[in-house]
Amino acid sequence: MIRIRGLTKRYGDVLAVDDLSFDVEPGKVTGFLGPNGAGKSTTMRMILGLDRPSSGEVLVNGQPFAAYAEPLREVGALLDPGAVHSGRTGRNHLRVAARTNGLPLRRVEEVIDQVGLGSAARRRIKGYSLGMRQRLGIAAALLADPRVLLFDEPINGLDLDGVRWIRDLLRRLADDGRTVLVSSHLMSEMEQTADRLVVIGRGRLIANATTAEILNGLGRRQVRVRSPRPVELLKHLQEDGFAVEQLDGQELQVEDRTAEEVGELAHHFHIPLHHLSDVQQSLEQAFLELTGDSVEYHGHRAEPVDAATEVAL
Repeated sequence: MIRIRGLTKRYGDVLAVDDLSFDVEPGKVTGFLGPNGAGKSTTMRMILGLDRPSSGEVLVNGQPFAAYAEPLREVGALLDPGAVHSGRTGRNHLRVAARTNGLPLRRVEEVIDQVGLGSAARRRIKGYSLGMRQRLGIAAALLADPRVLLFDEPINGLDLDGVRWIRDLLRRLADDGRTVLVSSHLMSEMEQTADRLVVIGRGRLIANATTAEILNGLGRRQVRVRSPRPVELLKHLQEDGFAVEQLDGQELQVEDRTAEEVGELAHHFHIPLHHLSDVQQSLEQAFLELTGDSVEYHGHRAEPVDAATEVAL
């Protein structure tokens, strides 16, 4: 269990984290989302005691992380896969971590096998790809078999098989009753993996809800319906108080109602339907909607270069 209350972090005039409060519960994968610069990595560093909060507190299983005599046995973390001694082999890197934390060396071989490093564990880390460094970092996080795990962008650099593997790993860890907090910019993966989502922007909490609640617009519902008699259906829906918009041709969009309600009204008036479904937005759409006002850096579509200008250049 991670408990965060009133967490604030300032770097001079920059307010990186602003009065942030949320819990990360065991037995669930909690996705930690936000635009670049939202304060996700800073928050994770404060959970691990790497940065000191300006105010507020973070408790891991009831205590500050720094209070644990053997912290690696309590929390495993991957924040920066590049923060390793590149001249060591992957196996030696894990052996050093094991020895300094009083762990048996057999555990090194177990996590090497678990993350799929295989023969690459004998190679020097400087020759590793980003994906291999990610696997090594995850192995280090799992080394002491901790009950709390933090992963900052663990999917970066992984191939398709690696992405599927990390997805399954996160799920297994949560199903085993562990507390799992993972940040990612890959919304499709969070949509498939996370049970709960904490969304922040400019250091402040924007949303803290289940993935299903966020996908459903935190209570907002939509229905898409297509009929060969769209004008007649539109008329009856509006007369019955439905908020409805005609899209293209025969398709209508109904707000804040269920497909069952729309279907029953169409049946009452004997209007045939060719399609009827509740609409669930993607996590990417929900995320952009939630964080639209919190994005610090906006890109702009490039303007086409005029042929005469191009010649002049």
